[in-house]
Amino acid sequence: MPVIVRLDVMLALRKVRSKELAADIGMTEANLSLLKSGKVKGIRFSTLEAICDRLECKPGDILDYEPGEGLPAERAAAPA
Repeated sequence: MPVIVRLDVMLALRKVRSKELAADIGMTEANLSLLKSGKVKGIRFSTLEAICDRLECKPGDILDYEPGEGLPAERAAAPA
């Protein structure tokens, strides 16, 4: 998957536990764990906003993009 979730890094930098973040933003610990592991296919902007607000960061601090990883060969080779 070309989108990499780096939420665990931001939690460590901010010294915030997953349980605390989940409670603060109204998300279950199980769903937050799935998000941290990158096992979700999407995230609501409102959830991303709540995470960024709580951790005082920007979406780019949490999400990264590595082109070409996980894309079918024809899409990876196609010009943008």
